[in-house]
Amino acid sequence: MKFYPTLSFLEEDKIGTVQPHDDALVITLRIGDYDVKRVMVDNGSGAEVMKLVVLKGMIRLPIQTGPEIVEVNFIVVDIYSPYIAIVGRPWLHTLGAVASSLYQKVKFLSGDQEMEELIKFLKRNIDVFVWDACDAPGIDPAFICHHLNVNLTIIPKK
Repeated sequence: MKFYPTLSFLEEDKIGTVQPHDDALVITLRIGDYDVKRVMVDNGSGAEVMKLVVLKGMIRLPIQTGPEIVEVNFIVVDIYSPYIAIVGRPWLHTLGAVASSLYQKVKFLSGDQEMEELIKFLKRNIDVFVWDACDAPGIDPAFICHHLNVNLTIIPKK
């Protein structure tokens, strides 16, 4: 059986937002060694864009999101924008992330989230698992018990 983790937004994810709204999703990201505020997440953008700071053209910078660090190509432009940077689909897809302007959140899978999803799956299907030999009456314990094949005459070494 394959396990497919899911990302979803719940009503409690709206806590802290004023509803209804039509606000852009604006976040703070660690880009390079700096916490950059006013970064807009644009699901419709096929490129990452950054305001002109020192140079014009293309620049590749690391973005840290939680434990993940990904290298992102930014197009540096010399135009007015209320945002320092715009990240779009390439960044979202690299992280396997989902953005919601309604919930004002970006969600992505981490090892902890995958483990939580697995635990939820196991709890939903607890009735199909056997935890003890007495939970499986009529099945030969020799079939369901695990034994380690070890030679007791050999002393384990560190």
